[in-house]
Amino acid sequence: MKRIGLIGGMSWESSIVYYELLNKRVRGLLGGHHSCKSIMDTVDFDHIVKLQHDDNWEELDVIMVESAKRLEKAGADIIVLCTNTMHLCTPAIKANIKVPFLHIAEATGMEIISKGIKKVALLGTKFTMEKDFYKKVLFNQFGIEVLIPTDEERELVHNIIYGELIQGEIKDKSREVYKTIIGNLEERGAEGVILGCTEIPLLISDTDVNIPTFDTTTLHAVKAIEWALKKD
Repeated sequence: MKRIGLIGGMSWESSIVYYELLNKRVRGLLGGHHSCKSIMDTVDFDHIVKLQHDDNWEELDVIMVESAKRLEKAGADIIVLCTNTMHLCTPAIKANIKVPFLHIAEATGMEIISKGIKKVALLGTKFTMEKDFYKKVLFNQFGIEVLIPTDEERELVHNIIYGELIQGEIKDKSREVYKTIIGNLEERGAEGVILGCTEIPLLISDTDVNIPTFDTTTLHAVKAIEWALKKD
């Protein structure tokens, strides 16, 4: 089994989910007392959030690269970034490490295509919904068309993530807001919805909506284990 290096802490609530998913997946596949070989480097999310909202992606690149290099030096065989938004830093990370980097949008795109879906809605932070780094991977590599919420809806989705979900607050009222927004996207032609923030699956699941949900946290973790257990 290869060792997975995890860049975590964005937020630590979702990093816990990653750690649990990885270990449960390994035990489920291998049985016995098996667990996932992993290393996690956790950043201070408060600093990250401030840099995000200051649009200081150069400094964020530096922080992500430093974290990835620490993991590589510690013996990680692959790097997994435990967040959607910070995949904006993918080019910088890839340019500064020698081990593979597993992109969360690639893991998600593989699952969407396997379901025969070609048009999906994307929920996440405003950075994920509005910038092209995520949508480009889905379109260029998989031919998947991506719909995003309206300006007002994007504001609601974003504020619930930063004001509640990353604080570990799960509110029924906010779940209803998300369900309404997803319903609106379904009316616009979305055949499925990407839960494109690693905290959103804490709030929304398949049972809440009429169209398939794609839990990026789970999909990313599953693909990481698939890679770690693959024989060379």
